[in-house]
Amino acid sequence: MRRFVTTLLALVTTTVAAPAYAVEQLPVGTDVDYQLGGVRAVPDRVGIVVRDRTEAPTGRYDVCYVNGFQTQPGARGFWRDRMHLVLQRDGRPVVDEDWGEWLLDLRTSAKRRQLARIVGRWTAGCARDGFDAVEYDNLDSFTRSHRLLKRRHAVAYARLLVRAAHRSGLAAGQKNLAGLRGSRIGFDFAVAEECGRYDECGRYVAAYGRRVVVVEYRRRDFRATCAEHGDRLPVVLRDRDLTPRGLRAWC
Repeated sequence: MRRFVTTLLALVTTTVAAPAYAVEQLPVGTDVDYQLGGVRAVPDRVGIVVRDRTEAPTGRYDVCYVNGFQTQPGARGFWRDRMHLVLQRDGRPVVDEDWGEWLLDLRTSAKRRQLARIVGRWTAGCARDGFDAVEYDNLDSFTRSHRLLKRRHAVAYARLLVRAAHRSGLAAGQKNLAGLRGSRIGFDFAVAEECGRYDECGRYVAAYGRRVVVVEYRRRDFRATCAEHGDRLPVVLRDRDLTPRGLRAWC
C-alpha cells in the first residue's frame, strides 16, 4: 500500500510539474536573419527569421518582434490615449534617448496587468498571422528609468508576457539582460544583441543551451563571436539600423 501511495504521489507531482503549454521550440543547427528594419529575401541557409509584428511571416521558424516594455516611435498617438501607462518624471514621459521611445510604467500590479492585456493582444495577433514565437524587446528598460522602475517590476511583468505568449501557442524569447536567467520565469530562448561585444554570450548559453540567437553590429565582435560560438549558435552580422539592403553576414 505504501508503495502504491508513493507511486501515485509521484504521478501527481509529475502531472502538476508538466508545462501547461505546447509550443514549437526554436530550432538549432540553422542560421538566423534579423529583419526588423524591413523585409528582404531569405537565403536557403536561414531557418530562423525575426520580423516586426506588422510584417508577414516567412514560413521558416518565424519570430515576431514586439516592443513589450517601451513604445514604438510611430505609436505615440496610441499611447497618448493611455498616458497613465507611460512612465513619467516631473509630468513628462521618460524617454529612451537612443531610440526616442517612451518607457512603460510597470510599477504597480494593476498597470502591469493592463499593459499585459494590450501586449497580449499583439501577441495573439502574431499567432494568428502564423508566427512561431515572439521576442519581447527592452526587458532592461528599468536601467534607463532614472531609478523609477526596479528589476522586480520588469521580472513580474515579464512573467505576464510569457504567459500571454504561451496561451497563444508561441515560444517566448528573452531579449537582452544577460544577468536575468529568464528560463526560470518561463522564457524558451534568448535573442542576444551584441553578447560577443559585451562578453555575455556564455550567460545566455548557460540558461538556454543552443537556443540563443545572436546579433552583432561590429565586424570585430562578429568575428570573435563566430570563433567562440559560431559552431553552436546562429550568429548574424547586421547594420545597426537593420535596413533591408544593409549589411548581413553569417559565420
